[in-house]
Amino acid sequence: MALPVLYLFIRAFDAETGTAAALVFRWRNLELLWNTLSLTIGVVAVSTLISYPLAWVTARTDLPFRKTILTLTLLPMAIPGYVMAYALLSLGGDAGLFAQVFGWQVPRLSGYWGALASITFYSYPYLFLNLRSGFMGLDPAQEEAARSLGSGTHDIFLRIWLPHLKPAYLSGVLVIGLYVLGDFGAVSLMRYETISYALFMQYAGSYDRVYAAWLGLMLISITLVVLIAEARLLRGTRLSRVGTGAMRYHTSQLRGWKVPVMVGSGLIVVASLVLPVGTVVWWSAYGATYTTWADVGGSLWNSFRASVPAAALACAMALPLAYVSVRYRSGFTGMLERAAWFGFATPPLALGLAFVFFSLHWVPWLYQSLALLVFAYAIHLLAEALGPIRSALYQAPPSLEEAARSLGAGPFEAFRRATLPLLRTGTITGAAFVFLGVMKELPITFILGPIGFETLATNVWGFTNDALFADAAPYALILLLFSSLFVALLFARETRN
Repeated sequence: MALPVLYLFIRAFDAETGTAAALVFRWRNLELLWNTLSLTIGVVAVSTLISYPLAWVTARTDLPFRKTILTLTLLPMAIPGYVMAYALLSLGGDAGLFAQVFGWQVPRLSGYWGALASITFYSYPYLFLNLRSGFMGLDPAQEEAARSLGSGTHDIFLRIWLPHLKPAYLSGVLVIGLYVLGDFGAVSLMRYETISYALFMQYAGSYDRVYAAWLGLMLISITLVVLIAEARLLRGTRLSRVGTGAMRYHTSQLRGWKVPVMVGSGLIVVASLVLPVGTVVWWSAYGATYTTWADVGGSLWNSFRASVPAAALACAMALPLAYVSVRYRSGFTGMLERAAWFGFATPPLALGLAFVFFSLHWVPWLYQSLALLVFAYAIHLLAEALGPIRSALYQAPPSLEEAARSLGAGPFEAFRRATLPLLRTGTITGAAFVFLGVMKELPITFILGPIGFETLATNVWGFTNDALFADAAPYALILLLFSSLFVALLFARETRN
């Protein structure tokens, strides 16, 4: 997990001290840093404005059709950022959808606001889910006690809701922040220069590998700052109740606000789901110039033959990590478990660049091979496989293995026959997460993919980059169908919970 990233340091310090200082302390880096941070802050702010009221009305009010609204507001998670950018770009311009269907000459969205809209519309559900879970776990008895002591709605919001939703909010903000820092597809299509975009251009266009290594380290440094800040903000937080007792649930009455709330929720669904999906479907029916269904089938096969082994490898690596972290809890095993999250927290472009440098120096025969690409996928998405497997292990009683050992089975045989069957659901869930994550992955594929290796994601990006929206549409449509499985799985688990 750490070796490729450590190699970034080696590569970055290949330059002399003066050259390295000139690469780091240049005005261009400050511009990239400002663009990256302003986009991150903007996406978090807009996601908060969308998610906070949406979480409250779906969790704590008598809003009609709550399950339907919940489903529709979760579905944008199935739309990758670059597909959302494709949909927004294809709406405007002289040959855009609005011009051809309605005759409206709408300016094509791009730059900061285009990147902000495309990333926000697909990432806000992560914050929405966390806040909704926080509202579901918030005991209304505390609100009632506060009201009996004379507190108004404003005081309850500041003194009860905000403190109790702090862990959920920071968790969602962390996920969104990591997505923004690592995003390449949406910002590149919108022509908004962040550190990720500049890193790719340096690697692919300028071939300045030393400067690319420094940009990768800058991106990782920002990510570490975000992770440390989130941990510091949660330090010492205690929100559990003093006494025991049954949790009560209270439903607020919207009364005359039902229609405005439903209209507002509908506008969010239209902007984040109906518009992009409708755009993809319309361009699919418009007719492609250079794309054939044989090309789409070949890209689907490439995505599939990379996703399946990556999912299997990630689960194979996650299983022993989950086992030692649950069965043999210690500081060392806890460190191993946290290390699995390092690959997910590392921006994909920086991780891919690290694998490029490492493979060229130590194992050049692996460079631009499918095996290296699959391994990088598994490292990057290992945490997504680890979570469900670890949860299943917590529910598997150790006494079953002890009974098997008492009957003469060895340690491995006892695990294989007594515990492994109980991990089937968690393993399938983790594999599904990794599989669909690889299907949508773009930056790592660009950097580490074999020559001529085209996936659904790379073709969506490539044709959209050339403004060939009808040619990109079939790839985007197939990608949406596969990605929707991810949201369906999440929603099924959320509904059961």
